[in-house]
Order: sequence, then C-alpha cells, then structure tokens
Amino acid sequence: MAKPDNRGDNEAHLQEHIDHTFKNLRESEDYLDAHAGEISSDDKQAIEAKNDRRKESIDGFISEKIDESQQ
Repeated sequence: MAKPDNRGDNEAHLQEHIDHTFKNLRESEDYLDAHAGEISSDDKQAIEAKNDRRKESIDGFISEKIDESQQ
C-alpha cells in the first residue's frame, strides 16, 4: 500500500535544506578566503562552480518553500 502524502512538514524540511546548503556555501567561501593562495586555479574554479550551484539550489528551495506556504 502506498504511503500517504504528508505535506505538513515540507516547509520545515525545505528550511533544513536551505540552512544546510547555506552553511556549506559559507564554509567553502571561508575556505577560499583562507587558502586562495595555496590551491590551484582548477580547484578554485571547481569550488566556485559548486557554490554557484549551491546558490541556485537555495533559490529553488526558497521558491518551493513559498509555494508550500501558499497551499
């Protein structure tokens, strides 16, 4: 039997995703600030690209959270 769709805690879960992703973003930005001269340009570009994806994810999570709050 299929599990019923419980949407009651979706906003809380989305907020957890936002918080976690934002924490990872900040940590990697702090790492870049502290070690920019020690890492290769390829590694720096990879971290920056990952941070760009994190920012996109945060925007998506926020949009989903807004949608959930309007339902």
